[in-house]
Formats: sequence, structure tokens, C-alpha cells
Amino acid sequence: MPELPEVETVRLGLLPHLVNQTISSVTISHPRAIRRHLAGPKDFTRQLSGKRISNINRRGKFIWMPFNDNALIIHLGMSGQCLIFPQPTPVQRHERIRMTLQENQQAMLFVDQRTFGGMQLDRLVRDKYGLEVPASVSHIALDPFDPNFDLTETSKRLRTKQTEIKRALLDQGLISGIGNIYADEALWLAKLHPRRQASSLTAVQAKSVLLAAAEVMQRALAQGGTSFDSLYVNVNGESGYFARDLNAYGRANQPCPRCGRPIRREKFTNRSSHLCPRCQRAPKR
Repeated sequence: MPELPEVETVRLGLLPHLVNQTISSVTISHPRAIRRHLAGPKDFTRQLSGKRISNINRRGKFIWMPFNDNALIIHLGMSGQCLIFPQPTPVQRHERIRMTLQENQQAMLFVDQRTFGGMQLDRLVRDKYGLEVPASVSHIALDPFDPNFDLTETSKRLRTKQTEIKRALLDQGLISGIGNIYADEALWLAKLHPRRQASSLTAVQAKSVLLAAAEVMQRALAQGGTSFDSLYVNVNGESGYFARDLNAYGRANQPCPRCGRPIRREKFTNRSSHLCPRCQRAPKR
């Protein structure tokens, strides 16, 4: 699933094509893509037609376009893609939604092979940070790219969690945008074992792993994110290439770039953790 760097890559790619554009029409090819918009397809297209896009925002893995009275939320899910095409363009494979733009004669296509992602319209509210966000996004914590992100406060909250550090990093109510890839990379960088209890961290360690997450995701963003298959691409259909710079994730049995010990893959819920058994000492049971 795309994580913060991949979603931010998509948002940045959409900005020059969509901002200051008027939505002339919306075509829904698969109703599942708007299943979270309970009022249905006709209401969805009616509300969007004629709206002018002034900005594109993001928190964690959610992108939204704010309007005066509501916002259009985009969630990529497992395989969602937001692609820009000139008009007219034939219907693309796995195309679910097409949003045509009036001024630049382009269209944004939401393409989703697995149809786990989608769009919805939602009202705008003030969240606990005092920021205006869609109601369905208001429970999500700030991410490290947000200018309002408070490192000290988040590290304090991290140390109160009675759970493994990796589970805490994946908690979108604590810090958003981090998924399996960047949790493994941040823990490797901070030299912390994923099974270490978050409540056992020192203040310095808690800050270090959050800073490590921010650092690795910033480097991933600079390279267009991490692509392991063709399902994650930017708005031009291009893959990111940070996968070649990963230190732990997906490198089982390969030498640790820091000490040379083979990277180990361990079971983690229904996924995996990748770690160096020498650099990231397992906690005592």
C-alpha cells in the first residue's frame, strides 16, 4: 500500500494540473470507487461539476481538495492511481473515475485495479489541532511532513504506548503516513528492534526513531517513493525508485549495509518485519 512519500508524490504531481481548474464533468465507471459517498453516483457528479479547485491537501495517506462547503477526498488504497491525460483520451484499463478539467483540456483519471481505494465528498470540520479538514480525516494524527507536527509531544505520546514500537509507529492516531516499509527502515536507522516496547524507550530513543522516520521518508520522496510493482506510479505513470536504496525492508538474507550481518525477516501480524539481528538487538523476554 502506498505510504506517505508515495501519496505526497501524487499530491505534488497533481498540483500543477488541477489547481485553478474548474471541474467540467465527472464520469463514474465503477460504483465501488465511490462506495463511501453514501448519497450515490448522481449526487457525487452533481456536487463536483462546476467546482473550482483552489488547493490540494494531504494528511497521512489521504489527499483532499477543499471547496467552500465540503471536500473531495482521495484514498489510493492498495492500487489506486491518479493519472493525468489530455482530452480526449480513450477509457483506460481499470479506469474507475474520470474528472475532466475545463481550462487546460485535461482529465484526471482514478485507476484502481483492486478497487480498494476511492473518492468521497465530506464536510469540512475543525480537528483537535484547530485545522480545517474533512470530517472523516479528523481523527488521523499529523504526519512528519506537516508544519504543525510536534516532535516533542509525539515522542512523549509514543512512550506511553504499552505495545511494540513497530505497532506504535503504524498507529495512524499517533503519527500518520508510516506503513510497513518505512517503519522497518526507521527502526533500522534508529537501531531499534521492532518488538521493543514503546514504553521502554528513553526520551532520546523515542525522538530518534521519529526523526529517522522523517529522514527516510524525505529521502524516499526525493526519489518519487518506493515502487515494487506497477501499481504505484506518479501522475505521469512513472515508478519511484527508492526501492534500490532500502536498507532493511525486502532485503532478507542480504548483508546489512551497516555491519554485514544478513538481514532477517520475521513474522509481524499478517506481514513481515525486516531487521538486522546485530544492529537491532532483540529485547529480553
